[in-house]
Amino acid sequence: MSNVQEIEQWRHQLLESSEAILEGLADEANNTVATSETAKSGPQANLEKLLQRSPWAFTTRRVKRETVRSLITQGEPKPGDLVLAKVDALGHHANLQLPDGRRRRLFPGDTIVVAYGNRYACEQFEGRVPGGLGPCHLVAGGGIAAHALSWHARISRGPTRISPIGLLADDAGRPVNLQDFALEAAGTKLAAPPVLAVLGTAMDAGKTQTAAFLLRGLRAAGQRVGYIKVTGTGAGGDTWLLKDAGADRVLDFTDAGMASTYLADVKQIEEAMHTLVQDMAGHGMDTVVMEVADGVYQRETSRLIAGNAFSETVNGVVLAARDSMGAATGVASLARCKPPVLALSGLLTASPLQRQEAETETGLVTANREELAAPDFAEKLLRQALHATVKQEAC
Repeated sequence: MSNVQEIEQWRHQLLESSEAILEGLADEANNTVATSETAKSGPQANLEKLLQRSPWAFTTRRVKRETVRSLITQGEPKPGDLVLAKVDALGHHANLQLPDGRRRRLFPGDTIVVAYGNRYACEQFEGRVPGGLGPCHLVAGGGIAAHALSWHARISRGPTRISPIGLLADDAGRPVNLQDFALEAAGTKLAAPPVLAVLGTAMDAGKTQTAAFLLRGLRAAGQRVGYIKVTGTGAGGDTWLLKDAGADRVLDFTDAGMASTYLADVKQIEEAMHTLVQDMAGHGMDTVVMEVADGVYQRETSRLIAGNAFSETVNGVVLAARDSMGAATGVASLARCKPPVLALSGLLTASPLQRQEAETETGLVTANREELAAPDFAEKLLRQALHATVKQEAC
């Protein structure tokens, strides 16, 4: 029996008796949480203890935990809703990324606090928010609960299996959602700093490394540089790397209240981009390096870069690619976008022959990590981007 069949068999067996499962889990939670109405102070105090000993994932880092007052054991979860879940069986994700950057080892029987979200990752999982509080999966180490629809062939163990105990709710009985704790949009529009976007031909093409070393080059040139990741799946790896690289401020879409951006409306992503860029302006950043997840063909990426909001925000693009053909195809795909592609980087720069082919086919310069981190090169890219923006405005 295939891994997919085994997972589906497990899931359907549990779903057939989902009411009994939820009742059992609720009873277990109630024994711990002590929800007896006769104990005026006991229920909340015991719920707090249960949540205190449950690790909270990176995706929940902005949530004010004191707002959680109860659990909801029925209903349809929405993207961004927080859920208390029990780990049933470990799969690909055996660790949970915590808000402080630590990877917490998981064990069957652990309870964890994560957020529901959709996931798109060619090298890992595609997952969708399920229609109920039945058993599902942990599809991202940053703390994303979803039903895994498919996964890469190299993930032999499949996804980690979890059973929701209940949605976290406030004192009015409303589900606690990441959107409740998002950065507020600036009341007055500020002059935005120049934005250099890093796009890629695919997942794992080298986008985040490109962003990190470009940022180092700009900082070495005397710039105050912020980093934004505007699309993707909630996880801490990229933001922690950019902090290590020396970014003066680091934000991503989870700061705008989104657990992930897969299947989100492009208007919501554009609004998140605007909020994050305005925050950078308010904190005095001279330049912003903005990473867009996955490849240029991915649903949300392609819609974002084709829109006016992207062209009005971004001054120039650095494209990360795995090989020369991907670079040439990517540049051709981006030709219809107003922000110019300034340079190529990514995995292809490990090969002198791939670099030569890419430069010949595209007419663009390639730059490896060390070259991106050179202040003269980074500053030159910024000047090219600003010059292109002035030229477009004049036209």
